[in-house]
Amino acid sequence: MTLKPLSDRVVLKLVEAEETTKSGIVLASNAQEKPQIAEVIACGPGGVVDGKDVPMTVKPGEKVITSQYSGTKVTLDKVEYTVVRVGDILATVED
Repeated sequence: MTLKPLSDRVVLKLVEAEETTKSGIVLASNAQEKPQIAEVIACGPGGVVDGKDVPMTVKPGEKVITSQYSGTKVTLDKVEYTVVRVGDILATVED
């Protein structure tokens, strides 16, 4: 099965949280922050939402930052994805 988002929606897969600090200290699972960086898996075509044209500003493969509690969680083939509106994406991450 595949997820194909509609309208201005984007399918994201969260990037795993760091288990160690930069200095090498291993963090307990409850001390790790919830990841807010995600990889774009699929994008809808964009479209008109509330009478305004919404262009798609991200593409699959990009890493983005979202609000901590935004979107809808979906599990497909034992992999958890988050479906958000493109407006819920706060920034792109460049290496």
